[in-house]
Amino acid sequence: MDRMDGNTLHTEREVPIARTGLDGIALKPAECAVSRGSDLDTGILVIDYEGEAHLPDGETLRALAADDTERRVTTPVRTSGFDPLGDNSLAETLPSEAKRVLVAGHAAYLTEDERARPVAPRLQAAREKSPEAWVGTEGIERLALAAGGTQFELLSRTTLEDVRSLRAAGFTGEIAVYAPVVLTDDDDAVLDALGAYVARRGPVARALPENVATDRRATGRGREVLSAASRDYALVGTPEGIREQVRELEDAGVDLVIGYPARGIEEFLD
Repeated sequence: MDRMDGNTLHTEREVPIARTGLDGIALKPAECAVSRGSDLDTGILVIDYEGEAHLPDGETLRALAADDTERRVTTPVRTSGFDPLGDNSLAETLPSEAKRVLVAGHAAYLTEDERARPVAPRLQAAREKSPEAWVGTEGIERLALAAGGTQFELLSRTTLEDVRSLRAAGFTGEIAVYAPVVLTDDDDAVLDALGAYVARRGPVARALPENVATDRRATGRGREVLSAASRDYALVGTPEGIREQVRELEDAGVDLVIGYPARGIEEFLD
């Protein structure tokens, strides 16, 4: 199907993301100019938090919110500037058009003092200020459920089982899943893009031999583990293959699938 966007004619062949079935895209501002999100054919754009130095300014976020795409910014509730029980100055700079994804915050972006701050009361306070916010569940699954709102899960090898269990238990809230995406089946390319990422996952780290390479140089048992884990913790394959994986998640009870272009935004545009 063709689509007019300004003076440019886009087709599904020209924009691979249109064939994946993904509901949205997550961009890392340390990796690309997030203003390029306007070039993506997507209904939801999530801007990951990678430290204050990479936080897009209000003008950029307002420009991104100028069309019909839903814009969200990940905000760690323990971080000064986004702490609803303390310094909330950075949150106040976000334009009203930019909705939020509340997370506990990765230790790499937190000071020792911030890491010691209790998460539960901050999630609750932030949800009261931003009731439309999603809640990232990584490492705080029970707290996230208690906070309510859209549960934003990180794709893992247990996601299908976990979501089915939630639905069977009567959970009717919205569930979104975040997943790195690689649009190729080439194993060397997959390992270059995802090997280091999946190697940090607990079950994978325990299964890996010591001192193993985590990219295309991996061999033997290490390569087998990394290759399999890349398919467990990410969406890998052709755009049509990704669509099938998205459909499987939806059949399990997932409402939204947000993909992070692990090989760069260009792969989703070429």
